[in-house]
Amino acid sequence: MANNKDLRDIEIAKLAFIGGSIAAIGDGIAALAAGLALDALKQDYAAKKKNPTVSIKSTKTQLNYFINELVKIRNKVG
Repeated sequence: MANNKDLRDIEIAKLAFIGGSIAAIGDGIAALAAGLALDALKQDYAAKKKNPTVSIKSTKTQLNYFINELVKIRNKVG
């Protein structure tokens, strides 16, 4: 009977490890996304200083890109 409990505890520990790993990967992706967003903001700020109309086109292009990426992710998940 104790052997079954030990096996159950091992399975629970494995699940906890997998969950923690997935959470860590998610945090890494979030940090990467934040860095990319910061870089995009810096580029947009510099572009606005040079030519305000180019900045609007750049923002629209970026939005279209991100929308298309989200659609791809939605299609893969669902």
